[in-house]
Amino acid sequence: MKSTILALGFVTAALPLTLFFSTDKPAPVTAISTNDFLNSIGVNSAISSRGEVLDKTIAAIKYTGIRWIRSGYEGNATGQDYQTLHHETGIKFSYGLMSGGTDLKRLLAGGRVLANAGALLAFEGVNEPNNWPINYNGEKGGKDLSWQAVAKLQSDLYKAVKSDVVLNKYPVWSISEGGAQKDSVGLQYLQIPAGAGVVMPDGTRYADYATCHNYFLHPSHPGLYDNQTWNAADPGPLCKVDGLYGNYGKTWRSKFKGYTEDQLKDLPKVTTETGATLDGALTEEKQGRLYLNLYLAQFKRKWSYTAIYLLRDRSDEDGNQTFGFYQKDYTPRKAAVYLHNFTTILADEGAEKKPGSLAYTIANCPETVHDLLLQNSNGKFQLVIWDEKANGSDEVKVTLGKKAAFAKVYDPTTGVIPMATYKNVNEVKLSLSDHPVVIEL
Repeated sequence: MKSTILALGFVTAALPLTLFFSTDKPAPVTAISTNDFLNSIGVNSAISSRGEVLDKTIAAIKYTGIRWIRSGYEGNATGQDYQTLHHETGIKFSYGLMSGGTDLKRLLAGGRVLANAGALLAFEGVNEPNNWPINYNGEKGGKDLSWQAVAKLQSDLYKAVKSDVVLNKYPVWSISEGGAQKDSVGLQYLQIPAGAGVVMPDGTRYADYATCHNYFLHPSHPGLYDNQTWNAADPGPLCKVDGLYGNYGKTWRSKFKGYTEDQLKDLPKVTTETGATLDGALTEEKQGRLYLNLYLAQFKRKWSYTAIYLLRDRSDEDGNQTFGFYQKDYTPRKAAVYLHNFTTILADEGAEKKPGSLAYTIANCPETVHDLLLQNSNGKFQLVIWDEKANGSDEVKVTLGKKAAFAKVYDPTTGVIPMATYKNVNEVKLSLSDHPVVIEL
């Protein structure tokens, strides 16, 4: 299942010389900042509660290279642990009401502490009110009740953040599982458009970003299949799991109309939970590879931030608690090792620069093979190519518009040392299966 190099043009003496000639004309592709991609990599963590320990959390964040944590006011941002974690790792936090929470005053107070420390990423609305109903200002809502209380809470959260002189520059993310609305209160929109015909007034503003929990393994579509994470990130109706369309296009519970398919493609969006537990065919090895694919697929399909559930397995819950990058005793799973390798290969802490472009093509590209062109602040291009086959492999050839003086090929499932280094490369032929490789140019 490892990715292997089949051939490279103008190779070093370590391998026999192989020349390729292609009739496909490479086209320029504008790169994306490597830092932008790395900044999208997040995780859910209780930090120093629910059995988690601060010094272990610090070590885990440093090792994996994760850039942000999804948290809530149950974690007490006004305490010292958040500050220490940020100081030691540079981590930022999304800060939300979490399950059943309605205390906006407390949320904003914690948010100001994080903002003053340079540690705040965004605010998030209430977590899954379809599972945890709320009581806001004496009005119950969510689950099988009217969702007006949920809508009013989210609207008030948005107004409170945007009217605060310290916090108004930070984005507000919507609630999760708005697709479960029983009555159409308009939570399938970031802002209710004129003539929407919903319960809440036209123009009501809820959020700057749509929020989903698009778990790539879902009861609605179980098992392992080709393009697993790519499909979960699909913004349209082809998504087989609990994705963007079912929450913001046509709600999955009551089929209320929201955005069109074209509008969903560019809708600002984040994922605050996704992942999978070990079970049967989903081995620790497979989980580790899928988690790499997941971050890439999400970013490629314009999800600005993605948080996997969970940093460390829950020790205060029953059931199959094997989502984590780490086991309960903080033993790293393959997912942690592979993410460490991946973020180490891509490591970029330099000043932001406007990315350039690179001409390349992947001839006869299979539908399960995807690519993402990044450019490090040091000027080097990092062409990430990944396959999402449930079984088997694909042979692909990457043709560059011009020869590269040097090329290094990395596989994060084998380590952080290049698989090979080549001079004067103009074509690369790879065998891919179920995880990414990186070609540094």
